[in-house]
Amino acid sequence: MSEYRIRLLREEDWDAVVALEERAYAASGLSEGREALRSRHRASPDTCFVLEHPGGLGGYLLALPYPLFRCPDLGRGEDGADAGERPTNMHAHDLVISEDLRGRGLSLRLLRHLEHTARTAGYRSASLVAVRGSHVLWTPLGYRARPEIDLPESYGTRAVYMAMPLDAAPVRPLPHSTAIRGPYSRAEVG
Repeated sequence: MSEYRIRLLREEDWDAVVALEERAYAASGLSEGREALRSRHRASPDTCFVLEHPGGLGGYLLALPYPLFRCPDLGRGEDGADAGERPTNMHAHDLVISEDLRGRGLSLRLLRHLEHTARTAGYRSASLVAVRGSHVLWTPLGYRARPEIDLPESYGTRAVYMAMPLDAAPVRPLPHSTAIRGPYSRAEVG
């Protein structure tokens, strides 16, 4: 795995990121387009990463602070308006691995990198929206499906909101917390 490196997304990465996003989501109507993707990055440049390998850019993860039980609308970009206090939840908005690199655990590696970054920055929970039935991939990683959370229509009918608490430090490679600090109980988050 040493041939793969995670680093912050840079300006010169956008063409590759947009191409990966379009290949992953356009056929299902979930593609956001360049400007919406860039708005997510502008909202939180320190939590948007790419996966480099000798062949180029092999994947990316866009994440941003977002209130627990809410998520960005795929049809709109982030407007940059700060609506008050910083959320205590880190939302993994978009994670894509190139077709030729799938099945190697690289999405897990990117997600764990984000969770470590969020935990270090003091976030109390992590969330994501599982699309196209992918909730079965995230459940073993500690994310709990929250089907009662209403999602924007832009995600389609098979999308489900998922969340998990972030412990102060992971105990094992696939941590699953039994408690969460802050205003949300374990039952609320995941």
